[in-house]
Amino acid sequence: MRLDPSARIDSTLVERMAGAQTHRGPDEDGVYLDPHARAGFAFRRLSIIDVAHSHQPLSNEDETVWLEFNGEIYNFTELRGELIDRGHTFRTTGDSEVIVHAWEEWGAACFERLAGMFAIAIWDQRSGELILARDRFGKKPLCYAIAANRLLFASELKAIVATGAPRVIDPAALANYLLYQYVPAPQCIYAGWGKLPPGHFWRIRADGTPQTTPVRYWDIPEAPPDGGRAMSEEDALDQLDALLTRAVEKRLISDVPLGAFLSGGVDSSIVVGLMRRLGVQPLRTFSIGFPDRRYDERHHARAVAERFETEHHESVVTPDAMTVVDDLAWAYDEPFADSSAIPTLLLSRWTRQSVTVALTGDGGDELFGGYDRYRAANLAARLDWAPSALRGMVAGAGHAIPSGSAKSHSRRLHRLLTAIGEAPAARYRAWIHVFTPALLSSGLRPEWRKAMRIADATGAFDTIYNAAAGTPADRAMRLDMETYLPGDLLQKVDIASMAASLECRAPFLDHELAAFAVSLPPRLRMRKRLLRTWAERADDTGRPFLPRSILNRPKMGFGVPIGTWFRRELRETLTDALLAPGSLTLRLFDGTFVERLIADHQSGRAEHAHPLLALFMLEHWSRRWSPTLPV
Repeated sequence: MRLDPSARIDSTLVERMAGAQTHRGPDEDGVYLDPHARAGFAFRRLSIIDVAHSHQPLSNEDETVWLEFNGEIYNFTELRGELIDRGHTFRTTGDSEVIVHAWEEWGAACFERLAGMFAIAIWDQRSGELILARDRFGKKPLCYAIAANRLLFASELKAIVATGAPRVIDPAALANYLLYQYVPAPQCIYAGWGKLPPGHFWRIRADGTPQTTPVRYWDIPEAPPDGGRAMSEEDALDQLDALLTRAVEKRLISDVPLGAFLSGGVDSSIVVGLMRRLGVQPLRTFSIGFPDRRYDERHHARAVAERFETEHHESVVTPDAMTVVDDLAWAYDEPFADSSAIPTLLLSRWTRQSVTVALTGDGGDELFGGYDRYRAANLAARLDWAPSALRGMVAGAGHAIPSGSAKSHSRRLHRLLTAIGEAPAARYRAWIHVFTPALLSSGLRPEWRKAMRIADATGAFDTIYNAAAGTPADRAMRLDMETYLPGDLLQKVDIASMAASLECRAPFLDHELAAFAVSLPPRLRMRKRLLRTWAERADDTGRPFLPRSILNRPKMGFGVPIGTWFRRELRETLTDALLAPGSLTLRLFDGTFVERLIADHQSGRAEHAHPLLALFMLEHWSRRWSPTLPV
């Protein structure tokens, strides 16, 4: 959209942008241009609902309101009925047209009525406004840049790159990436570019009027200050059953084949079990594992598949899978270092051979206290009353414990104890950092240390944590839902799956289920106690809903044995990438620091798998996209 009357929007520009995203919609394309060249839409469609119709861009009857939209609206049937009662006429049976008429009827208030996942762009010719909106949790991405008096927006950065917009690395965004392994919204790796935050909409006029800022239409519910609403466990179980069932049922709407990712963990197993209960036939499930048993969950997934009689498919990731690193650098188009992106991309490609839609268990840990670090946050807080000298002694004892490998108990204990002396927010950050601020500062070249403003990056996270209500675990869950969930987990799954033209849906991130989870007292929410109790209930066969072997096993996560690979099969690959003459790594960091980081890890003296992966992925991203450096 133009931001100045002198700028123009033409079909060549928008078609070039859409062409960069063909993988997100291989089934058909469409273009709309405003008659006065003020705005233009180009769309690539992955046909899932109302396959024969619901082409986009799509308009109202008199073509004064135009829409392009990525995602699914699960309550579109109810909204459609309400809008028909209010006099609106529909030409299609899909969810897209519902958004157009909802905008006509309710304006910006329509977004809080939508239940689903979405990135929306509306061009209202009547007011000369562009409206951008993103779903509550950030399941669907929406990025933008302002260049040459135009606002450019897309699902992925590569579409904006295709316009030739300037791409200068933002040092503050790079600092966040090195600290947390992703760039959180509203930042983007490029200066002057951005991401619309989850739960926000943005109205921008095309006449040069000073621009507004995004407006939040929904916020993550706060944990109740009284420790959760008073309810019996039996009432909570009944409510959970109804909400979970409805959340899965809504996400089964599809005119194309669907299935589910199945890790064998509690969350994905619950989703698969409810799909079976709701009569999905055939029920196809997909798992991926590793030769390294510390990371392999395939036997658990098989147990669930047998329990629910699914058509189960599984595959194995080996170090050879690192050949997809260049594919990842292209797919994510900004630095991204969550190691589970590797199996997620491979699993998505494989799943797409059988289905077009896959349900996932994403969000269950953040909503129902599934991570050990939430329990650790409450445990560590019990020592906050202790004298600083005592906390210092505990931290000192932690430093004496070897950090060990990524999955070892000694590493967990080391990380827990060494952060005891910190303030609660800083303590939690210490458990989620990739590079610690101290390690990052010690290795950066002086000009980059100054430009990155590391204290600002850590302060932003501390502000969210400290503003949250409830126990330390409640605050940590709130922080994760605002940062890690949309910036890492949901970004990982959307980009990997859509690179394979596969749509993923997350029932646990139903906003009504989320509000219920946050309202629970800690005794029911933490460590998924209520979820596990619900899953222990007998089904109509008299057996627990989930096998006890699934309910009682420790959480494993979905990472890859990258630390081992960097010491063995990928030893030379890592060194060659980071220490190559002219590498971005050596332009950012002191060479001796990088050499020591590699040597300490490969010798086993220290565990630096995650910092090294962050540098490795940054290097591949830089080679693929050739950004400009500001310093």
